[in-house]
Amino acid sequence: MQHNYFFRQLLLLLALLVSTVAWAHRPALVADQPAYEALLKRHVLPDGRVNYEGLADDEEVLMAYLQSLSSRPPLPSWSRYDQAAFWLNTYNAYTLYLAAQYYPVERLSDIKIKSVGGYRSLWDAPEVNIGGKQYTLKQIEREILPELLPNDPRRHFALHCGAASSPKLLPEAYEGNRLDAQLSLQASRFINDPVLNVLAPDSAQLSSLFDWYAADFGTPAQLLEFINRYAATGLSSSTAVSYVPYDWTLNDSRGPGVVAQRKR
Repeated sequence: MQHNYFFRQLLLLLALLVSTVAWAHRPALVADQPAYEALLKRHVLPDGRVNYEGLADDEEVLMAYLQSLSSRPPLPSWSRYDQAAFWLNTYNAYTLYLAAQYYPVERLSDIKIKSVGGYRSLWDAPEVNIGGKQYTLKQIEREILPELLPNDPRRHFALHCGAASSPKLLPEAYEGNRLDAQLSLQASRFINDPVLNVLAPDSAQLSSLFDWYAADFGTPAQLLEFINRYAATGLSSSTAVSYVPYDWTLNDSRGPGVVAQRKR
């Protein structure tokens, strides 16, 4: 009997130890994430446009969220989806923050940020501070996320670049345990948006995004197969594909912004 008692106690101790280790390796919820999600719900319209003027008034909320991200960099022990969710949130939040800083502006590509060696574009400036290290938005998009989400082009629909032709922002943060569903939702929203893609069985006018990242979507046949996973209108193997120009105009809820670029 005594032997069984000690055996049960040992099993309980091991279970507690495993649970504690697993909990320690789970990504901690960013303290300011609820406030960030409330901000998205407040300033992101259902059609994807953003109230950048209101966002600029709430700049301190964005700053607090970015500081929370910076102080809790992802750990190697996190799952790939947990790490990817972190970097997707980082990319989108920094894009919104920089857009609010320089608002009003006609397009984010007009913004030039003073860096070592001169002025750089918003995507090439090392403005992202995570764990004391500086990153650019382009590094996150083209280096970090492809390693975390290899062979998954859905990541392109989760990144928001502040343009009229950009994928719409979700009014919520990405989370590792829901990321697969969130990525599929974003792919469906983007592909079935008639402003961004015009789909018909015999022809498809697609966003230039599919052309720019053609290597991620595969052969023409693989691209059509990918689109058919999410499209309400099915495409055939003989569907003629063309690409529409990308509109970089700021997706401002108040209309195109006045060009008032500030350099710092």
